[in-house]
Amino acid sequence: MNEADRLEKQMNFCRELDTEKFIKRMTYLHDGIRRENDAEHAWHMAVMAIVLSEYSNEPIDLLKTLKMILMHDVVEIDAGDTYAYDEKGKETQAEREKAAAERLYGLLPDKQGDEYRSLFEEFEAGETAEARFARTMDNMQPLMLQGMTNGKAWEENGVKLSQVLKRNERSKLGAEKLWEYTYENIIKKGVANGKLIDDVNDRFN
Repeated sequence: MNEADRLEKQMNFCRELDTEKFIKRMTYLHDGIRRENDAEHAWHMAVMAIVLSEYSNEPIDLLKTLKMILMHDVVEIDAGDTYAYDEKGKETQAEREKAAAERLYGLLPDKQGDEYRSLFEEFEAGETAEARFARTMDNMQPLMLQGMTNGKAWEENGVKLSQVLKRNERSKLGAEKLWEYTYENIIKKGVANGKLIDDVNDRFN
C-alpha cells in the first residue's frame, strides 16, 4: 500500500469516528438534562485514567491503556450502546460488537486495524493490568455521573443495588481504592436517598 492510500484509509476511519458523537448513552451529564454520548464518555474516561492511574493495583502502560479506552467503544458506531442493565440487549451484544469491530477497524491499514481490534478484544477479556484498569474506568465514570445527578438514571430505570454490584464485581481488580471510593461516596448514597433500590439485605450493616 502506498502512502497516499494508507493516509486515505486512516482519514476514512477518522471521519467515521464523528458518528460516535451521535451514539447516546443512558447516563446524564451533571446538569441532569442531556444524556452523554459515546465520544464524551470515551474522552472523560481517558482524562480520568491519566489523572487516576496512580491508583491502579498494578503498574500499567498508560499509553496502551488510553488507546484501549478510546478505541473499545468505537464498535458502538454500528452496534449501538448496550445499557449496563439491559439483559435482553446483552444477549446479542457480543455478536453485534464483533461484527462492528470487523468493519470499523477494517477501515484502517491492516497492521493498524489489527492492533486496535486486538486492544478491543483485550479490553473485553479483562485479563491484563491495562484492561483491568480500563474496565474500572469504564464502570466508574458513569457511576460518578450518577452521583452528580442524584441517581437520576437509576431512578428512571428502576435500577437495583444488586445490579450495580454485579456490574462492578471486577472493578476492584483494576483499582481497589477507586472502587472503595465509588462504593462509599456514590453507591451507598444512592441507596440512602432512595434512588438505587436496596434489594441486598443488610449490605450496609
